[in-house]
Amino acid sequence: MFQLQNVEVEDVLEMKDVRLESNVISIEGQSGSGKSTLLRLLNNLDSPTTGNILFKKQNLTDIPPQQLRKQVVMVPQNPVIFDGDIQDNLLIGHTFSGAVKPKKAKLKEILENLWLDKPLHTKASELSGGEMQRLSLGRVLLLSQAEVYLLDEPSSDLDDRTGSHVMKYFMETAQQQQKQTILVTHDKSITEQFATASLNMDQYSKQIRQEDERE
Repeated sequence: MFQLQNVEVEDVLEMKDVRLESNVISIEGQSGSGKSTLLRLLNNLDSPTTGNILFKKQNLTDIPPQQLRKQVVMVPQNPVIFDGDIQDNLLIGHTFSGAVKPKKAKLKEILENLWLDKPLHTKASELSGGEMQRLSLGRVLLLSQAEVYLLDEPSSDLDDRTGSHVMKYFMETAQQQQKQTILVTHDKSITEQFATASLNMDQYSKQIRQEDERE
Protein backbone atom coordinates (compact mmCIF):
# COMPACT_ATOMS: atom_id res chain seq x y z
CA MET A 1 0.00 0.00 0.00
CA PHE A 2 2.92 2.33 0.68
CA GLN A 3 5.80 3.41 -1.50
CA LEU A 4 8.68 5.62 -0.36
CA GLN A 5 10.44 7.45 -3.18
CA ASN A 6 13.82 9.08 -2.46
CA VAL A 7 12.72 9.77 1.10
CA GLU A 8 15.26 11.41 3.36
CA VAL A 9 14.96 12.61 6.94
CA GLU A 10 17.92 14.79 7.83
CA ASP A 11 20.49 12.92 9.97
CA VAL A 12 18.08 9.98 10.39
CA LEU A 13 16.99 8.08 7.26
CA GLU A 14 17.58 7.71 3.54
CA MET A 15 15.26 5.40 1.58
CA LYS A 16 15.48 5.44 -2.23
CA ASP A 17 12.64 3.16 -3.36
CA VAL A 18 10.90 1.02 -0.75
CA ARG A 19 7.51 -0.64 -1.10
CA LEU A 20 5.45 -1.83 1.86
CA GLU A 21 2.81 -4.06 0.34
CA SER A 22 2.78 -7.28 2.37
CA ASN A 23 -0.06 -8.05 4.81
CA VAL A 24 2.04 -8.05 7.99
CA ILE A 25 5.38 -6.25 7.93
CA SER A 26 7.82 -6.38 10.82
CA ILE A 27 10.09 -3.32 11.08
CA GLU A 28 13.43 -4.37 12.52
CA GLY A 29 16.79 -2.79 13.30
CA GLN A 30 19.07 -1.53 16.02
CA SER A 31 18.05 1.11 18.54
CA GLY A 32 18.17 4.50 16.85
CA SER A 33 17.82 3.10 13.33
CA GLY A 34 14.61 5.03 12.65
CA LYS A 35 11.91 2.41 13.20
CA SER A 36 9.50 4.70 15.03
CA THR A 37 10.35 7.54 12.66
CA LEU A 38 9.21 5.40 9.74
CA LEU A 39 5.84 4.73 11.38
CA ARG A 40 5.33 8.44 12.01
CA LEU A 41 6.18 9.19 8.38
CA LEU A 42 3.58 6.70 7.16
CA ASN A 43 0.91 8.41 9.26
CA ASN A 44 2.09 11.90 8.23
CA LEU A 45 2.86 12.77 11.85
CA ASP A 46 6.37 13.63 10.62
CA SER A 47 7.32 14.89 7.17
CA PRO A 48 10.43 13.83 5.22
CA THR A 49 13.08 16.44 4.46
CA THR A 50 12.88 15.38 0.82
CA GLY A 51 11.08 12.75 -1.26
CA ASN A 52 7.55 11.42 -1.55
CA ILE A 53 5.51 8.87 0.35
CA LEU A 54 2.60 7.31 -1.51
CA PHE A 55 -0.39 5.51 0.00
CA LYS A 56 -2.39 3.54 -2.55
CA LYS A 57 -0.51 5.49 -5.25
CA GLN A 58 -1.56 8.87 -3.80
CA ASN A 59 0.94 11.27 -2.24
CA LEU A 60 0.38 11.63 1.49
CA THR A 61 0.61 15.40 1.13
CA ASP A 62 -2.47 15.28 -1.12
CA ILE A 63 -4.57 13.40 1.44
CA PRO A 64 -6.26 15.51 4.17
CA PRO A 65 -4.72 14.44 7.53
CA GLN A 66 -8.11 13.61 9.06
CA GLN A 67 -8.97 11.35 6.12
CA LEU A 68 -5.53 9.68 6.17
CA ARG A 69 -5.71 8.90 9.88
CA LYS A 70 -9.09 7.25 9.48
CA GLN A 71 -7.44 4.86 7.02
CA VAL A 72 -3.97 4.59 8.57
CA VAL A 73 -4.25 4.23 12.34
CA MET A 74 -1.26 4.34 14.67
CA VAL A 75 -0.86 2.89 18.16
CA PRO A 76 2.27 4.50 19.67
CA GLN A 77 4.43 2.81 22.28
CA ASN A 78 3.04 5.16 24.92
CA PRO A 79 -0.70 4.86 24.24
CA VAL A 80 -2.87 7.95 23.96
CA ILE A 81 -5.60 7.85 26.59
CA PHE A 82 -8.40 10.41 26.68
CA ASP A 83 -10.39 11.80 29.60
CA GLY A 84 -13.37 9.68 30.54
CA ASP A 85 -13.99 6.00 31.04
CA ILE A 86 -13.09 2.88 29.07
CA GLN A 87 -16.21 3.15 26.93
CA ASP A 88 -15.41 6.77 26.02
CA ASN A 89 -11.93 5.73 24.95
CA LEU A 90 -13.07 2.77 22.89
CA LEU A 91 -15.52 4.99 21.01
CA ILE A 92 -13.47 8.19 20.69
CA GLY A 93 -12.81 7.58 16.98
CA HIS A 94 -16.52 7.14 16.31
CA THR A 95 -17.28 10.29 18.32
CA PHE A 96 -14.86 12.38 16.25
CA SER A 97 -15.94 10.94 12.89
CA GLY A 98 -19.68 10.73 13.52
CA ALA A 99 -19.67 7.03 12.61
CA VAL A 100 -22.25 4.62 14.01
CA LYS A 101 -21.06 3.41 17.40
CA PRO A 102 -20.81 -0.32 18.15
CA LYS A 103 -23.15 -1.69 20.79
CA LYS A 104 -21.99 -2.28 24.35
CA ALA A 105 -21.97 -6.03 23.75
CA LYS A 106 -19.28 -5.56 21.09
CA LEU A 107 -17.20 -3.38 23.41
CA LYS A 108 -17.40 -6.00 26.16
CA GLU A 109 -16.43 -8.72 23.69
CA ILE A 110 -13.32 -6.74 22.67
CA LEU A 111 -12.32 -6.24 26.32
CA GLU A 112 -12.80 -9.92 27.07
CA ASN A 113 -10.68 -10.99 24.11
CA LEU A 114 -7.93 -8.56 25.16
CA TRP A 115 -8.00 -9.91 28.73
CA LEU A 116 -8.99 -6.49 30.02
CA ASP A 117 -11.33 -7.45 32.85
CA LYS A 118 -12.73 -4.02 33.68
CA PRO A 119 -16.25 -2.54 33.56
CA LEU A 120 -16.87 -0.08 30.73
CA HIS A 121 -17.45 2.73 33.24
CA THR A 122 -13.93 2.36 34.74
CA LYS A 123 -11.97 5.61 34.51
CA ALA A 124 -9.25 5.22 31.87
CA SER A 125 -6.80 7.16 34.04
CA GLU A 126 -6.96 4.38 36.65
CA LEU A 127 -5.61 1.74 34.27
CA SER A 128 -2.05 0.39 34.39
CA GLY A 129 0.33 0.87 31.47
CA GLY A 130 -0.39 -2.60 30.12
CA GLU A 131 -4.14 -2.08 30.43
CA MET A 132 -3.87 1.23 28.57
CA GLN A 133 -1.94 -0.55 25.83
CA ARG A 134 -4.70 -3.14 25.47
CA LEU A 135 -7.35 -0.42 25.50
CA SER A 136 -5.57 1.34 22.62
CA LEU A 137 -5.42 -1.89 20.61
CA GLY A 138 -9.12 -2.49 21.21
CA ARG A 139 -9.96 1.04 20.11
CA VAL A 140 -8.32 0.64 16.69
CA LEU A 141 -9.90 -2.78 16.09
CA LEU A 142 -13.30 -1.06 16.33
CA LEU A 143 -12.47 1.45 13.56
CA SER A 144 -14.15 -0.03 10.49
CA GLN A 145 -12.68 2.60 8.12
CA ALA A 146 -9.10 1.68 9.01
CA GLU A 147 -7.10 -0.08 6.30
CA VAL A 148 -3.66 -0.08 7.94
CA TYR A 149 -2.56 -0.52 11.55
CA LEU A 150 0.80 0.96 12.58
CA LEU A 151 1.93 -0.56 15.89
CA ASP A 152 4.97 0.65 17.83
CA GLU A 153 6.02 -1.96 20.40
CA PRO A 154 2.38 -2.93 21.07
CA SER A 155 3.18 -5.50 23.76
CA SER A 156 6.07 -3.76 25.54
CA ASP A 157 4.12 -3.34 28.82
CA LEU A 158 2.61 -6.83 28.80
CA ASP A 159 3.96 -9.99 30.41
CA ASP A 160 4.85 -12.82 28.05
CA ARG A 161 1.64 -14.80 28.53
CA THR A 162 -0.68 -11.79 28.16
CA GLY A 163 1.34 -10.35 25.28
CA SER A 164 1.20 -13.63 23.38
CA HIS A 165 -2.57 -13.93 23.80
CA VAL A 166 -3.35 -10.27 23.02
CA MET A 167 -1.18 -10.12 19.91
CA LYS A 168 -2.56 -13.42 18.61
CA TYR A 169 -6.08 -12.06 18.95
CA PHE A 170 -5.17 -8.70 17.41
CA MET A 171 -3.24 -10.12 14.46
CA GLU A 172 -5.83 -12.79 13.66
CA THR A 173 -8.63 -10.19 13.83
CA ALA A 174 -6.69 -7.82 11.57
CA GLN A 175 -6.13 -10.61 9.05
CA GLN A 176 -9.81 -11.61 9.10
CA GLN A 177 -10.73 -7.98 8.40
CA GLN A 178 -8.08 -7.81 5.64
CA LYS A 179 -6.16 -4.97 7.27
CA GLN A 180 -2.46 -4.39 6.66
CA THR A 181 -0.35 -4.33 9.83
CA ILE A 182 3.08 -2.69 10.03
CA LEU A 183 4.70 -3.10 13.41
CA VAL A 184 7.82 -2.50 15.42
CA THR A 185 8.21 -5.16 18.10
CA HIS A 186 10.93 -6.52 20.36
CA ASP A 187 9.04 -9.82 20.57
CA LYS A 188 10.56 -12.10 17.95
CA SER A 189 7.82 -14.68 18.44
CA ILE A 190 5.26 -12.21 17.06
CA THR A 191 7.42 -11.63 13.99
CA GLU A 192 8.02 -15.35 13.48
CA GLN A 193 4.36 -16.24 13.89
CA PHE A 194 2.63 -13.48 11.95
CA ALA A 195 4.96 -11.43 9.74
CA THR A 196 4.74 -12.06 6.00
CA ALA A 197 7.66 -9.68 5.33
CA SER A 198 10.30 -7.77 7.26
CA LEU A 199 12.20 -4.53 6.73
CA ASN A 200 15.54 -3.96 8.43
CA MET A 201 16.04 -0.24 9.02
CA ASP A 202 19.79 -0.54 9.65
CA GLN A 203 20.44 -0.33 5.90
CA TYR A 204 18.57 2.97 5.66
CA SER A 205 19.78 4.56 8.89
CA LYS A 206 22.24 7.42 8.61
CA GLN A 207 23.18 7.03 12.26
CA ILE A 208 24.05 3.34 11.92
CA ARG A 209 26.11 4.03 8.80
CA GLN A 210 28.03 6.82 10.52
CA GLU A 211 28.79 4.55 13.48
CA ASP A 212 30.00 1.82 11.12
CA GLU A 213 32.26 4.31 9.32
CA ARG A 214 33.78 5.51 12.61
CA GLU A 215 34.62 1.94 13.53
